[in-house]
Amino acid sequence: MHPVLVLQHADCEPPAAYEDELRARGVPLHRVLLGRDPDLPDWRRFAAIVVMGGAMGAYEDERYPWLAAEKRLIAEAVGADMPYWGVCLGAQLLAAALGARVVPGPGAELGVLPVELTEDAALDPVFARAPASFTILQWHGDTFELPAGALQLARSSLYEQQAFVLGRAYALQFHLEVTSRLADEWMRIPAYVAELEALDGPDAPARLLEQMKAAEPESVPLARALFSRWLERVVGIPPGPSPASR
Repeated sequence: MHPVLVLQHADCEPPAAYEDELRARGVPLHRVLLGRDPDLPDWRRFAAIVVMGGAMGAYEDERYPWLAAEKRLIAEAVGADMPYWGVCLGAQLLAAALGARVVPGPGAELGVLPVELTEDAALDPVFARAPASFTILQWHGDTFELPAGALQLARSSLYEQQAFVLGRAYALQFHLEVTSRLADEWMRIPAYVAELEALDGPDAPARLLEQMKAAEPESVPLARALFSRWLERVVGIPPGPSPASR
């Protein structure tokens, strides 16, 4: 079995529930921590690519020189029909690599907030069995245009573009994968705490953590179910022992 390439932009933003699904199936993964190790491997060695979130913008090439190489890798791989799963920044990088604009949004979308699926999602092999709407963690200030030829899969009241698919490449602006344990780690990071407090007051970190704990019984199983269907129906990895895959 070829490994899955994981491009991670921060030590504290791993694939979380998605990684749990990979490990439950015995799928090997190769992790690259960009910023610490900017050398990218040959994407042709892998079965699929998973690209996670980060605090940087997809357009900040001058500040983060490795972003340009990462977008080139994404464009080449997706152009060759490589399965791709992008989360938050990973979704924005996919949009940028496909030629769409990525820009600052109308305001920070931060909190456990509702997302609504589109009609096209009901026909998608990954999203077809998902609830029509669900409440999930959002933590971003940038948005993107829908790339040419892509199908929109989800929207929210503040951000029109929440998820899309183009071929075998999927982009999710929201964080289904974050567990309450990972959220608790984020609440110990000064920069994350400062962002929350600046937006919603000194009690914001504690409130967000409680919201994450309440959402986790639905959000994490949904994360693993969607990712499981992507692994099986898009990547072509056979079902494993994970309950989410049954």
